[in-house]
Amino acid sequence: MDDLDTPVLDNHLHLDPEHGRGVDAVRDFARLGGTHLLVVNKPSWHLGIEPESGADFRPVFETTLDVVDAATDLLSGRAWPVLGVHPGLISRLVDERGFSPAAAAELMQAGLDCAAEYVADGDALALKSGRPHYDVSDAVWEASNDVMRHAFALGADHDCAVQLHTEAAEDLTEVADWAEERGLPAHQVVKHYAGGRLAGPTPSVMSEKDRLTTAAESGEPFLMETDFVDDPDRPGAVLGPKTVPRRVRWLLESGHEEAVERAHVTTPKQVYGIDTRATLSR
Repeated sequence: MDDLDTPVLDNHLHLDPEHGRGVDAVRDFARLGGTHLLVVNKPSWHLGIEPESGADFRPVFETTLDVVDAATDLLSGRAWPVLGVHPGLISRLVDERGFSPAAAAELMQAGLDCAAEYVADGDALALKSGRPHYDVSDAVWEASNDVMRHAFALGADHDCAVQLHTEAAEDLTEVADWAEERGLPAHQVVKHYAGGRLAGPTPSVMSEKDRLTTAAESGEPFLMETDFVDDPDRPGAVLGPKTVPRRVRWLLESGHEEAVERAHVTTPKQVYGIDTRATLSR
């Protein structure tokens, strides 16, 4: 096993123990020096769940909790679950199941309420929400923003971060302001799949060298991720589980020790309240 002499956190990836590589992907991550994972539940429909109520999301969340436990057993650090409702669900509900945008939003908010119960019980670390990254009608866009604002209110209620899936952007200050208005500090809003520069939320930077160079040189808080999808039908999609530890090694060799500390120790503590050094067990 490679030892990079630092905690190494992948802030956003998916694990599918039934259809994908599951813990085999975790073994790859750990072998290259990875120590910590934030595992986000897969979109509900990818697991065959077509919800009618908030409680119908529970099997999706339970699957994630189980694979997080299995992942933790393989890591020198640990894994944590991030639970929520993928914003793309609104299109399935409206376009394929005949929901109005308002009714779809209500169901998605109920799913977030269910996810927040796991946070309240200490079984999940953070919530996931967002809005579509593709063109939608004005009504769907507004309904999606309502769902996201509901997630911010839940984050404030439970003192937890909210990871966002949104359109590509370098300025999401309006979104961060919505969080602040509901009592959730802007730094606890995390833009998943971010570039190296972002105004408003904390960027979770896709681990490509150009994006990471920008983030490292910015001096600003950032996280690193792969968005590994663990889908055998999309083997080349996004980045693989070995990428973050490989990029950490590259950053260290490039003289960016401070940026590695920022991405894997100080920013995780600021955003999630986790101590990646103290949770290293071996």
